[in-house]
Amino acid sequence: MRRTVLIVTAIVGSLLLCNACKQGKPDQEAEPQKVESTELIRTSQSWDGAALPDYPEGAPELVAVKYVFPVGQKLGWHHHVSMNYGVLVQGELTIIGLDGQEKVVHEGEAVVEMVGTVHHGENRGDKPVILYMFYLSQEDLPLAVQHPDIPMD
Repeated sequence: MRRTVLIVTAIVGSLLLCNACKQGKPDQEAEPQKVESTELIRTSQSWDGAALPDYPEGAPELVAVKYVFPVGQKLGWHHHVSMNYGVLVQGELTIIGLDGQEKVVHEGEAVVEMVGTVHHGENRGDKPVILYMFYLSQEDLPLAVQHPDIPMD
């Protein structure tokens, strides 16, 4: 089942990313272009080095979300109950753990989020951040649990 979840997630992620790509019109006399494949990430750890949890029992629910962070915008403190990863297609996103550890994700990079660890993201760059996230979840589980009681800087 784990392999099926990963394969389906990869397919969904690929379709969404392809839709986000900007391509010019091909030259009619040019050689046909070949499909390129670049593995962006393969890991069993989140960005802070923590091991990802085992898959839970039950049917999977795969969720894909496009996030747009305006310049200067911060997402509140939260944690995830399910594994998730994403690809930043525009801008630069800084993820900050409650312990102060930071990870800067640059355009074109993949990131694996923390599970069960409180963190937040913010756009410290000069253009909007566009981030596609893919959640390996289950029905009725929240994608994130907010912590409004933790003040933002």
